[in-house]
Amino acid sequence: MPSHHVQPPWEFLLSASRNSLQSYELSRLSHAANLRKEITALMDQWIEENSAAMLARWLMEHREREAVVPSANNGRPEGEQSVSDNFFADSARAQRAARAAT
Repeated sequence: MPSHHVQPPWEFLLSASRNSLQSYELSRLSHAANLRKEITALMDQWIEENSAAMLARWLMEHREREAVVPSANNGRPEGEQSVSDNFFADSARAQRAARAAT
């Protein structure tokens, strides 16, 4: 992305009438508002792309975790887990990590 330094037209600004300065001010504010709209659109797009990437990462890790976990589903069909299975597995993992950190 090209970056350029905008140098104000000093000679014009120092010799301009009040009306010319007001016109210049409005044109700069308009340009700044347009840049802000572009930045907002880019930020929204950046957030959406990062969210999609994080979802893909979460799915990959979730599938890897399911492949490693033995199938002790307590009578449920293969591959089906209850909400408590996910909750307690995450809780146990957090406890092991806390113990390992100390």
